[in-house]
Amino acid sequence: MINTEKGIKWIIETLKKDQSPNGSWNYPFETGISTDSYMIILLRTLEINDEDLIRGLASRIISKQEKNGAWKLFYDEKDGNLTATLEAYYGLLYSGYFKKEDPRLRAAKSFIIAHGGMENVNVYTKIMLAVTGQHKWPVFFPIPTEVILFPLSFPINFYQFSVYGRVNLAPILILADKKFSMTTKKSPDLSDLFLNRTGEDDWEINSEWRSLFSSMKVCVKSLIGLPAQLHSMSIDRLKRYMLERIEPDGTFYSYYSSTFLMIYALLTLGYSKNDPLITNAINGLKSMKTEINGLPHMQYTTATVWNTSLISSALQLADVPPDDPVINKANRYLLERQHHKFGDWVIHNPDGLPGGWGFSDVNTVNPDVDDSTASLRSIARGVSDNPQNHVVWDRGINWLFTMQNDDGGWASFEKNIDNKWLGLLPIEKSKFMFADPSSADLTGRTLEFFGNYTNLPRNHPSVKKAVKWLIKNQEKDGSWYGRWGICYLYGTWSAITGLTSVGLPTNHKSIQHATTWLKSIQNSDGGWGESCMSDLQNKYVPLGTSTLTDTSWALDSLIAVEESPTTEIQSGITYILESLQKEDWTTDYPKGQAMAGGFYVHYHSYRYIYPLLALSHYHRKYVK
Repeated sequence: MINTEKGIKWIIETLKKDQSPNGSWNYPFETGISTDSYMIILLRTLEINDEDLIRGLASRIISKQEKNGAWKLFYDEKDGNLTATLEAYYGLLYSGYFKKEDPRLRAAKSFIIAHGGMENVNVYTKIMLAVTGQHKWPVFFPIPTEVILFPLSFPINFYQFSVYGRVNLAPILILADKKFSMTTKKSPDLSDLFLNRTGEDDWEINSEWRSLFSSMKVCVKSLIGLPAQLHSMSIDRLKRYMLERIEPDGTFYSYYSSTFLMIYALLTLGYSKNDPLITNAINGLKSMKTEINGLPHMQYTTATVWNTSLISSALQLADVPPDDPVINKANRYLLERQHHKFGDWVIHNPDGLPGGWGFSDVNTVNPDVDDSTASLRSIARGVSDNPQNHVVWDRGINWLFTMQNDDGGWASFEKNIDNKWLGLLPIEKSKFMFADPSSADLTGRTLEFFGNYTNLPRNHPSVKKAVKWLIKNQEKDGSWYGRWGICYLYGTWSAITGLTSVGLPTNHKSIQHATTWLKSIQNSDGGWGESCMSDLQNKYVPLGTSTLTDTSWALDSLIAVEESPTTEIQSGITYILESLQKEDWTTDYPKGQAMAGGFYVHYHSYRYIYPLLALSHYHRKYVK
């Protein structure tokens, strides 16, 4: 057996040292340069001259440029990313610290032109460009504002979009309806990035757009009321939808993108730039700033609850006792952040009561299944010590049960949101932007929680339905697709650990098929590595080198299945122990998905959490 105690001890000491005074862990939620560019554009548009921040963000953006002038979403993206490059170019120009004549910006422009120009950036970026005067709005937008008035009985209605989609869509509908555009004397001129040189409408208004628009208009006509009154009512309802969901820090659902859009939507509705709603929103965005390698980065949101719950439960698995001050502080933090308010989830889950947890530090109305099971894992061992914790525990468990989809799986934020027509939206990966279907990672992790942290019978109907869903949704090669991680290694780890924890025999054909696949993709150095290209190509794409996180997911899966350490497990453990303190591009490589492929997430905590889990499971099963 391999001695893992030294590696486990090093991770524990590192994590203890990094804990914040309030008990949380604030490791960065790093998402590329898009939010950095958008922050510069927002501040300059509103003529807020926070020069220290703007200069710092510009420095970070330029530091990420590739030699060919492009910016990438991830290391092995072939040449670069057109949308990311356009956003970086725009942000740098608007900062005022870079000119078009700068060789680095000239190289960026050449890349943009060579890859299709401004016409080919994604739809979300086109909306930002239209809002800031660089792009024309389409003649019509395929979703009318009146969609928010459609009854839930309509096959298409506002609440059939996932909450993740709704919070971005609400301000977009207002902006598109008003065709809002805002420029300043310092606005750059990006018209030379259009290949057709006219800047005309190039929103790909194809048959899918028109079909969706026609369907929506039919629904509008079925509403009772005069068209003008309905339209005015819909704008007011959209405004109220935003304002009623502002978090204590001033952000709209604590997401960068929705808050950014809300600010402009409020401006188009007549709010002053100095209105407290807008200034609070800007301050809320600023509060999400973190620092990486001495430079500021605007996080898309904070991952504080997620980091804290995962780290606390991993430490306890590594035999840090629940009465240790580090665990005590972490669990106090988590207990304070259990939700007590009803959120949008109740619309499709009217029988549920609040009791989940959200992702970010300030999240109060948008709980998700993943953070809820993670937080419950963390407090599980201390429930019996405090009667008050029983109430927290029961509320969390009950909320999880009510959130199971009718198909047997669990989604992230809502229940039974998986409408096929959402895939017709002419927006990249719209299924994941606007729908919230059952996924292998959420379903697997929920099963793992029930199997290892509760006394729920293995023949419980909820368990049986979830097991059936996972087996049915296994890929042909034996893997599972994970929605919120990259991608097939993450999904397969979630599914295997979930299925085995509730008693599915390790010799079951689904488990054996999955482990055969895992063993077949192990690298020669003993590790595993998956590319973000898996997300884009909808199939497993090897990274070509190993990473700590991928190796930990694969190892943890095999440890859950194998009764004794195999050659594959031993070589994987050796890779982890030899790589724990490594610092190179593989330790910075994104392992999370976020806004429908628009950016990928580098969780700075993952290099500690998942090796600690794998090493601890290895030690418990094979060494003790």
